[in-house]
Amino acid sequence: MPRFYLGVDGGGTNCRIRLADENLQTLAEVKNGRSNLQIDDAEPAFKAISEGTRDVFAAAGIDYRQTANTFACFGMAGGRMDSARAAFAARPWPFAGVKVYDDIDIAHAGALGGGEGGVIIVGTGSAALAVVGGQRFQCGGWGFQIGDQMSGAILGRELVRYAVEAADGLVEASPLTEAVLAALGGDNQAVMSWSFAVDLDLKIISRDGSEGGDDVLIGRAPGEFGKLMPLLVEHYDRGDPVAHKMMEIQLGYVDAYVRWFQARNAKVLAVVGGFGQRIFPMLQQRYGDYVAMPLYEPLHGAVILAKQNFASAA
Repeated sequence: MPRFYLGVDGGGTNCRIRLADENLQTLAEVKNGRSNLQIDDAEPAFKAISEGTRDVFAAAGIDYRQTANTFACFGMAGGRMDSARAAFAARPWPFAGVKVYDDIDIAHAGALGGGEGGVIIVGTGSAALAVVGGQRFQCGGWGFQIGDQMSGAILGRELVRYAVEAADGLVEASPLTEAVLAALGGDNQAVMSWSFAVDLDLKIISRDGSEGGDDVLIGRAPGEFGKLMPLLVEHYDRGDPVAHKMMEIQLGYVDAYVRWFQARNAKVLAVVGGFGQRIFPMLQQRYGDYVAMPLYEPLHGAVILAKQNFASAA
């Protein structure tokens, strides 16, 4: 009887689903809707994966009933909470077995080919995971409000703050700070309006239907700050002093994580994420062979974990 492995890389914007054979050779891959476990009680995620499973079996030309011989692994955005993962795994899936992970676990498995070591995600957000001696150590990934050091979003926010201070005359301006102001409206008042998303005319509506809330705030999403990274890198390559100051902040964050990994005896650190890939030459110059490019993408990591978890299942 054939056995299949299904991997999911579930993101807040969309999820990718891959079906593989017993040798982890890809049979088909599809993309579906958003799949963050913290959004709407994970209903969109359940819908996206359920529909995507039908699509990927159809694309592979395999009868959907073969889901009964398929073992699945989901790496999910919003999967940091144990309770959220357990509840999602308990839903009525058609598979022979299901394991739900945080999205960093599949990034780790893909980057290191299922082996041990450390991985950092350095993209719009950031997080870290080490697996050493069979033990799992996780750090960061607590979100834009209270964490995400190393991320493009946090560095973008620092850059906007610095540009505003430069316009006020508190710190030295540069072509980069001027470019940031120009991109966000031209002056500090415009940047302030941008930061609070005034142009979107958003409102906070409580569960009881009343408007407003003293304990919540509307503002730009992390990804909007992260969009400033190409501008920063462009000016860094030109030798802009503020860009170099921002990059030192970034490398300082990475330094703290490198020390954390080394304290746990991780022998290698793979760097995952768009911003991380862009600054990898700087990281390699700073840390030498301790840092590495990923072997595979996170989606393949999900397939690897599916087989690792269920290879011995009857």
